[in-house]
Amino acid sequence: MGVLRSTQSLEAEVEEMRAALLLHGGAGFGARRSGGAAAKRVARPEEAAGAEARTVCVTGGTSFVGFAVVDRLLRHGYNVRLALETQEDLDKLREMEMFGENGRDGVWTVMANVMDPVSLHEAFDGCVGVFHTSSLVDPGGISGYTKHMARLEAKAAELVVEACVRTESVRKCVFTSSLLACVWRQNYASDRRLPTTIDENCWSDESFCRDNKLWFSLGKTMAEKAAWRAARGTDLKLVTICPALVTGPGFRRRNPTPSIAYLKGAHTMLAEGLLATANVERVAEAHVRVYEEMNGTAGGRYICYDHVVRRAEFAELQRQLGIRAPAGRAPATAETDDRAARFELCNRKLTALMSARRRCTYDAYLPEPYE
Repeated sequence: MGVLRSTQSLEAEVEEMRAALLLHGGAGFGARRSGGAAAKRVARPEEAAGAEARTVCVTGGTSFVGFAVVDRLLRHGYNVRLALETQEDLDKLREMEMFGENGRDGVWTVMANVMDPVSLHEAFDGCVGVFHTSSLVDPGGISGYTKHMARLEAKAAELVVEACVRTESVRKCVFTSSLLACVWRQNYASDRRLPTTIDENCWSDESFCRDNKLWFSLGKTMAEKAAWRAARGTDLKLVTICPALVTGPGFRRRNPTPSIAYLKGAHTMLAEGLLATANVERVAEAHVRVYEEMNGTAGGRYICYDHVVRRAEFAELQRQLGIRAPAGRAPATAETDDRAARFELCNRKLTALMSARRRCTYDAYLPEPYE
């Protein structure tokens, strides 16, 4: 589905991509000039078997989250096939002189429309894993997301997973969902003494999202459910990552529209203790770590966040994104920050997986600036 961006923002993203890739010894991109078929490079015979086992495809790889995932995969030694949505995106990257005629340092580009099963199959063929990070955001919309986009995103998720199932080489798929697919419910008891825990077993209520016009939340919920339905009864191993509001260096410029769409209903989430952020680098690391553990114990859904936003912090987040506070709303105070929230987020499942590989837990990170 892809993120619709202005030329100016795309050029800025490309510059960041160029700088990041140079940190990896000049990692570059190669692309076939014909759209559709997967890009190839000539490999020595002794490299072929090992390279094939480490080749993955990433959709939406030029988005904020997608590029971070690509970057992290490169650091872990994977060969990455970067699926681009439009010929315009590909041409723009070529104009920025980021391409050679042959792939080098593990990155290639292919053209793949997530609504076209044939192009998806061609893009995935030869890859052992797929990271579906793509999503649809319309910068022209008031909220950045519409009811129609929710249906499109769900359909795209279904087609992507079905393409994974049909592609013989693909064995694993990591699907980027959202914490918003977990938090919106209308039947929680309001008189509980202890907070209700929100974890990977929780799903947002689609009817509630429709009734309250929470289209971004609806789209993420529908898309993730469609992915699970498409994988059911097949040999494909599927996991989903549900990150909170993704922040990090440059998020205000590189990811403003999805962030604004995410924050629809933010005051309710804030009051209930459900508004959280996740640094983009940690989100990317979670994708790769979960992927690497899928041959073992990893499976199902994973909530990913590293900081629950307090009321006094929310004003700064709004300011950075250019969101005006509703008229008449009282400013946050220490007293309102101390009110007990009805809900408590839990990412213990991801914490356990990450700490098993590296001695750290996401809950232990100190709050840090959004940028």
